[in-house]
Amino acid sequence: MKVVVDDKIPYLLTPLRGVAEVMALPAEAITAEVVRDADALIVRTRTRCDASLLEGSRVRFIATATIGYDHIDTAYCASHGICWTNAPGCNASSVCQYVECALRLMDSEGVITLSPSTTIGIVGVGHVGSLVKAMSERLGLRTLCYDPPLAAQSPNLQSSIPNLQSSIFNFQSSIFNLQSCDILTFHVPLTNDGPYPTWHMADETLFASLQHKPLFINTSRGAVVDTSALKAALRDGRIRQAVIDVWEGEPDIDLDLLRMARITTPHIAGYSADGKARASQMVLDALTTHFGLPSVAAETPPPSSTPYDIDADSLRLKASPSTFEYQRNHYPLRRENNSILS
Repeated sequence: MKVVVDDKIPYLLTPLRGVAEVMALPAEAITAEVVRDADALIVRTRTRCDASLLEGSRVRFIATATIGYDHIDTAYCASHGICWTNAPGCNASSVCQYVECALRLMDSEGVITLSPSTTIGIVGVGHVGSLVKAMSERLGLRTLCYDPPLAAQSPNLQSSIPNLQSSIFNFQSSIFNLQSCDILTFHVPLTNDGPYPTWHMADETLFASLQHKPLFINTSRGAVVDTSALKAALRDGRIRQAVIDVWEGEPDIDLDLLRMARITTPHIAGYSADGKARASQMVLDALTTHFGLPSVAAETPPPSSTPYDIDADSLRLKASPSTFEYQRNHYPLRRENNSILS
């Protein structure tokens, strides 16, 4: 069995080679010609899995080592008998670490105050958002939540979100009910249709409604935010500052937003060694189960004593935005159990 793998996915190549023929390639080299005789693909968000890649191939299984799966044409896969899977929750604690680090840095700089008088609005309280909620409460913040799909099933939340750490969600009936928040943070998938589309949900109308000039954080998907509206809100002072990890059109990011936002990083909020290892194990489990192969264990990340420095990540991108993709692909994975600030 032949598996084509994005070579930037860590901790799985050696164990995978014990059960399958493996071709490890950079994302840009995973082409229709390459996958034509592959049985399975293991990818990241940079590989668009649609007809242009898959038509005429023998691929029958796709695993993405990411939470998000908007790069997979699920309708095409369904109509062509291709099974697919993602890694929900794999990097939730990594993103939560990133958000906590950003909050602590903004507190140290006087942008916000980590106290019971500060309200954080959390848009999306699934795997990531529920951890961000618990972390925010640990820091003493008041939390408000907006997540219509979860609000509809709130009696069953404990069973639907395994890492749920708090049971009182204060669900808001409208995103505009978050207008009095001091912090807004987004943790939603990117969807363009359905009952709850998230494309450009943070737009001019939302920014115009804000009353407390909040700190704005986006670690979900770039297109959840209308970049032009966000820049206008920063210029006009409708938000006090921004923390941006995900970008519309990345890796070709908006240089004005890069300059205006306080913290700017190359889509690495979820890039901890621990999160990567969890994703790799989920991918390996799904692939071996699907093809009836022997179970294999992902490699264990090496120990590290280096504390996380979110400001250093931001400064690197500000200094060299043209190397966005290089910085993302060669990011020195941090451990989640290290000190939150250097």
